[in-house]
Amino acid sequence: MVDDTPSTNKRRPSHSTPPRSRFRGRDGVTSEERERPPSDLPGMVEAEKRIHRARPDQLPLFDHLPESPYDSTVPTNLSELTAGSSLPLARSWYRHVLERLGRPRNTVESYSYDLTVLENLIGPKPLNRITNGDIAKYLGEASSKTTRKRRLTSARRFFRYLIEEEKVLQFDPTEGYYPHSIQLRLPVPLFKDEQETLMEAARIDEPWSAPAIWLMMRLGLTRSELLALRRDHIDRTDPREPVVYIFYDDATKQSKERKLAANLEFSELYDAFLEERNPPDILFPVGRQAVNGMVDRVRRAAGITKDVTPNTLRHTFAVEAARGGADVQQLLTLLGLADDPRNRSSVARYIRLAEPALGSEKTAEMEANAATPDT
Repeated sequence: MVDDTPSTNKRRPSHSTPPRSRFRGRDGVTSEERERPPSDLPGMVEAEKRIHRARPDQLPLFDHLPESPYDSTVPTNLSELTAGSSLPLARSWYRHVLERLGRPRNTVESYSYDLTVLENLIGPKPLNRITNGDIAKYLGEASSKTTRKRRLTSARRFFRYLIEEEKVLQFDPTEGYYPHSIQLRLPVPLFKDEQETLMEAARIDEPWSAPAIWLMMRLGLTRSELLALRRDHIDRTDPREPVVYIFYDDATKQSKERKLAANLEFSELYDAFLEERNPPDILFPVGRQAVNGMVDRVRRAAGITKDVTPNTLRHTFAVEAARGGADVQQLLTLLGLADDPRNRSSVARYIRLAEPALGSEKTAEMEANAATPDT
């Protein structure tokens, strides 16, 4: 009996190796290099620009896309993918794979939405007839740099899936297109005196405020990591040097897991918190907005006028770590960030802020010269 049940593990006909990226083997690339068009494909950027300029001045075309039978459920009778398969069929297979891999629902919905936009823009084309020009139209219709970047990510990952996993395509029509860089601004950390007054105000706020702010400002925890902490994530074997473990249930995020050293100050704050609240499992059983509200409430009580958010506290930790000598690689590890060009660029901001103030070296040199008697 022939098994007609579709499977993502079916063997596909072998094809030649897909074209390699021009950055293959590089440790990292700059934003300028990523956005620079390939020298052998100079017309691609111009084609996209022409389409974008010709875009009518109106509301986005696909605010309300037609419902697709492939968006909500995956039929059990999906045909096997081939190079001549339709985009809706390939999109259904891709969604099925993403769901089986446990990708977040928002991610799955976002990719499906963007691929539906591509389908509506280029019409009923088989996979092997989708061209660079189709992608130019798809990107050129984007209403902002952020939308364009998201669309490119969705399409690129889809076609890499078809090439590398399903092995039904050899040509990637997104090759040669690069996302617009979104410039990262310098963060505004808390100064030393502001850190002290914030902690003083936190101590007289609700019982959970001081340990929560300490964990974000002294260990760099994100808001999500703070809310996921459990009692058994805090190792109190040595009360003077407790250890905080950051764990993730999501297998795709386990590279962010880390082991962070706390100190006696945290141990005292933690003991006081347990006396008041004594949570059985989750340390801070509140919502994200409660964390935001608590941080802002403590900020106001401390008399700090600048904006302070959970991200501000994380930035403060990173700058202080850089002042203590942490390099880019160490900062990536401390913050639980992947080692990629964008994250390296992000943590470089902290090192820049930790450097001596401009003019301080010149001032010191002038003072030294003034103290040296003429000979």
